[in-house]
Amino acid sequence: MNQRSPARPPSLAEADLSAKLGRKAYKAALKELQRSLTALQQTYLFSGHKAVIVFEGWDAAGKGGTIRRMSAALDPRSFKVWPIGAPRPYYLDRHYLLRFMDRLPPTGAISVFDRSWYGRVLVERVEGLTPEERWRAAYGEIRSFERMLRDDGTRLVKLFFHITPDEQLARFERRLRDPLKRWKLTYEDFRNREKWEDYAEAIDEMLARTSTEDAPWHVIPANDKRFARVAALRHIVRGLSEGVEVAPVVPGRAVLDEADRMLNVDPDLIESLRGRTD
Repeated sequence: MNQRSPARPPSLAEADLSAKLGRKAYKAALKELQRSLTALQQTYLFSGHKAVIVFEGWDAAGKGGTIRRMSAALDPRSFKVWPIGAPRPYYLDRHYLLRFMDRLPPTGAISVFDRSWYGRVLVERVEGLTPEERWRAAYGEIRSFERMLRDDGTRLVKLFFHITPDEQLARFERRLRDPLKRWKLTYEDFRNREKWEDYAEAIDEMLARTSTEDAPWHVIPANDKRFARVAALRHIVRGLSEGVEVAPVVPGRAVLDEADRMLNVDPDLIESLRGRTD
């Protein structure tokens, strides 16, 4: 099965960074999306589906805040977040995709990668950590890797959080002022700003060369955090729902028999659930 390229891949320039969402609309949308995520996870657990969600974006673009809102709706027993930093020596001696393969979700689970294999064509490219012939080869390797995931039944959602340099600087300042967020601020955050244009070029090439019909990129306008969270979660719910019949789980007949015997439950409820187990 060949991956099909979308008619027109996304780009940073097309993101409407003026997009905003009011507090009331945000709260209502977030509640509904979290409810959908809870139902999806239950469906995945009992149907055997699995999914990978890739979060990429500028420093301080809001990836972590969105992941926290997603995590709040999900049971950690079948939901895992992998924060990806520099590889340890064991992985430096091996193919760069190996450490991601080791973290792929088992049947029935959902895994989030907070940064991902796309570091090969972003930070490793811009910082000169990988020879040019190797990061250029990575576009094809990544497309093949993601095709393998799809062929194996793994749903894949890829999100890139985009903000302006001025918004990023304002968020750095807020982090510095907040004692509980200072840990997020690093020297590299400031140093990377000097290479903004280089990163933007690398990001646009990444979007153009690895956004396919079966594994498309979604650029999230993230200057407004509320808008970004809702937009990202909508893409996730849509992607995880693809080809999945989302329905409440019905206990097995043995469980219903014991519930009928031991609980003070409306008999009509028990009978209606028994009918759905046939």
